[in-house]
Amino acid sequence: MQYWEVLVLFLAVAFVYSSVGFGGGSSYLAILALYTFPFQEMRLIALICNIIVVTGGTVIFIRNKQVNWKKVIPLIAVSIPMSYLGAKTKISQDTFFITLGCSLMLAAILLWIKFRYVTEDEAVAKKDNYLRDGALGGAIGFLSGMVGIGGGIFLSPILNLMKWDTPKKIAATASLFILVNSISGIAGQLSALQGSLDYTHIGLLCAAVFLGGQIGSRMGAVKFNQLVVRRVTAVVVFAAGAEVLVKHLHL
Repeated sequence: MQYWEVLVLFLAVAFVYSSVGFGGGSSYLAILALYTFPFQEMRLIALICNIIVVTGGTVIFIRNKQVNWKKVIPLIAVSIPMSYLGAKTKISQDTFFITLGCSLMLAAILLWIKFRYVTEDEAVAKKDNYLRDGALGGAIGFLSGMVGIGGGIFLSPILNLMKWDTPKKIAATASLFILVNSISGIAGQLSALQGSLDYTHIGLLCAAVFLGGQIGSRMGAVKFNQLVVRRVTAVVVFAAGAEVLVKHLHL
């Protein structure tokens, strides 16, 4: 795979993922794995690209008062330190890729599921469980930090399955979750990173996802059927996860 192909793929991933409210970290990692990018830089690049893609959407969600802070704070309060710890966890290259492959396949399954979304009245009537939410946020945060993704691709489907809140508020929660956990994960990565970084490559990839994310966030919600986009994404992510596992399990 040529480097210009990686740039095009990053732009396309940011375009598709931003249209459904995700950052795309899982697919960035899959692309970098296939491109055989330096192992130590992969997670850092994916997290930086996540931040670029989701920041704008998160600000819009907050401005439109779609973030239910009372319910969101238990999720992110536990996930932030756990994401940092996950990012600092030292794992071998093979362990990383096997974990990544399994995570991609799990994410694909969650993306494929069709949900029955709850109404505003149903969400208000549902009793909050802050202990459960904190545990969920911590578990996803640790896995996300260790693998190098924001975690929204796991959190959003799980919250929809739990009928946690309305679709818009779950999307807002996932966007904020991705943002804060990506920042926390970067802090953990930088504290444990050895060697120098290729800033030219990182800068070009960031520019590609910025362009793709801006286009996707403006066009995707209007033009695309979100279930179709999610399921197409699920197929691509599953295939990438299987490819990574086959390569690193030596099957």
